[in-house]
Amino acid sequence: MKNKLLISTLLTLASVELMSINSAQAEPEKAFAIAIHGGAGTINRSKMSPAKREAYEAKLKQARDTGYAMLASGKSSQSAVIAAIQILEESPLFNAGKGAVYTFEGEHELDASIMNGKTLNAGAVSGVKTVKSPIALAQAVMENSVHVMLSGAGAETFARQQGLPMVSNSYFNTDARYQSLLKAKKQLADKERELKDFQAAHQTLGKQYKYGTVGAVALDKSGNLSAGTSTGGMTAKRYGRIGDAPIIGAGTYANNASCAVSATGHGEYFIRYHVAADICARVQYQGISLAKAADIVVNDVLVAAGGSGGVIAIDPLGNISMPFNSTGMYRASKSSNGEEFVGIFNDD
Repeated sequence: MKNKLLISTLLTLASVELMSINSAQAEPEKAFAIAIHGGAGTINRSKMSPAKREAYEAKLKQARDTGYAMLASGKSSQSAVIAAIQILEESPLFNAGKGAVYTFEGEHELDASIMNGKTLNAGAVSGVKTVKSPIALAQAVMENSVHVMLSGAGAETFARQQGLPMVSNSYFNTDARYQSLLKAKKQLADKERELKDFQAAHQTLGKQYKYGTVGAVALDKSGNLSAGTSTGGMTAKRYGRIGDAPIIGAGTYANNASCAVSATGHGEYFIRYHVAADICARVQYQGISLAKAADIVVNDVLVAAGGSGGVIAIDPLGNISMPFNSTGMYRASKSSNGEEFVGIFNDD
């Protein structure tokens, strides 16, 4: 009798274990992925040495892989986005944080934003000068304030209250960006004498002076999307100019019902055409693919309007799209399906 009972117990345990194994096999791990960008614009292939390209790609891979490792370990998409962007903010190669472009007055004014696709909470900062990591401050605004966007001195006061690292404005200095400022100001001065108007002169600035941003979008194992963007803005900008990067819906947007987007380009166009949110709205309400929605907005809507730049975007299934209409866009991605990418030009 005891033997029969023991055999019955063993059979039951074996059956339960087999059911557990089958259940695990029936429920594969949910997809997760990340995409990042280091800005789009007039990137001249002929002037990019192999060493320079290697440096850009190495930093893009570092940021991407850091965020991806966090996702693989079960961390949130928001955490992965912040970590990836902070690596790019700390690199002088990109127009965000260390290496940000100069204003007309020779300073740095930084913008950033973050959005959580699950809660639709968002945080943004603009025109900050002494916050080491603008994206960290944007997150603090989202999580620890009653507001969505803070600017200038007030944002910096809040940053100090939050205990975030503060630096002198000169921390963001780089010689390459300073030389760009000098060239831009000379071009502006020449054109202003000819046209008798600063605004008209500014319109003639080359595209290389008008944009440059970093950003990240991610999907975590819980199925939540996040997007973030950080920038130094436009070379020789004046009057406290703010671009699209800190504006929710223009440069940054995330919604679990559709997609997450971070944009880079000539911000005035991205603001007017509400680029990031438009892509997600087309996915959600038209039922079209992420790739199609992003392509329409970047290569049809923006091009027709005269706007230049690109986006990185990801949907709830982990599909990634990274279209741009400029000569190049620094970008990288990695997905749990085994796909990974890093590139600069269209034919990469």
